[in-house]
Amino acid sequence: MSPLFDASRSEARKLVARDIEQACRDTGFFYVSGHGVPDALLARMEELSHRFFALPREAKEEMDMARGGPAWRGWFPLGGELTSGKPDRKEGLYLGTELGPEHPRVKAGWPLHGANLWPEDLPELRGVVLEYIDRVTRAAHALMEGVAESLGLERDYFHRAYTADPTVLFRIFHYPAEPEPVDGEERWGVGEHTDYGLLTLLAQDANGGLQVKSRRGWVEAPPVPGTLVCNIGDMLDRLTGGWYRSTPHRVKNVSGRDRLSFPLFFDPDFAAEVPPLPNMAVDEDRAQRWDGASVHAFSGTYGDYLLGKVSKVFPQLVRRVL
Repeated sequence: MSPLFDASRSEARKLVARDIEQACRDTGFFYVSGHGVPDALLARMEELSHRFFALPREAKEEMDMARGGPAWRGWFPLGGELTSGKPDRKEGLYLGTELGPEHPRVKAGWPLHGANLWPEDLPELRGVVLEYIDRVTRAAHALMEGVAESLGLERDYFHRAYTADPTVLFRIFHYPAEPEPVDGEERWGVGEHTDYGLLTLLAQDANGGLQVKSRRGWVEAPPVPGTLVCNIGDMLDRLTGGWYRSTPHRVKNVSGRDRLSFPLFFDPDFAAEVPPLPNMAVDEDRAQRWDGASVHAFSGTYGDYLLGKVSKVFPQLVRRVL
């Protein structure tokens, strides 16, 4: 099992920083307690999410992602998202930081910035999701302080340089219960991939299915009550020159029940460039990466990197709205 960290503890910082370094050097995955999300809030979000995905298709289509425009928010159907060119066995709801029409980036038409789409048949979902996003974002800021200290940096280094105005994207994913295919084909809820940003904080229901590619092979990352799963993304890999690696992971729902997961992606400011940290040598990783692509090879902002990735996930939507 991956190590467990308490995000609410401020004592013994040196020991925690050392343990974070060890986890990020090993699998890049660990569990987080003390994250500030009450059990009741998560239970309510699970309940409302099940109710949302049980709505008639016509009701969910009122929130189709194409209606979200450049903000890239809304619902997509089963098989509507690609990983490595293959349809995932999940449907989902894309959400994020709620920005009104007067926000400067919204007025300027920045992609992935704007308002969320909310189901008219389930108005309670909005308040629950926005509270959850706020609480987990605060936990992510605290964790990045620990990451900074693990790298010998001042605790507020990342906040000052990259995350004063972070890119925060949130997903609710539904993996329907499915029998094993008779043809023996592997059908992944989400295929092998790495995340794009700094940290991902994931709540998952009791049904499991998350797998992590460790040095010892693929291992399960089962749900642990009261915790979130945290993993590092491509930008932390890039910032550290490969000292911390973004680790491939995947999902397969074999529980025989519908599975829900709730990943929040805590990423650099959309407009920030993300060069390696000072005195960090770059360890070229192209040959070791799951996709054969290097996180060190691109130039531009984090937004440029992110748009390049999502254009492969939703190629048809890119052509329609971006």
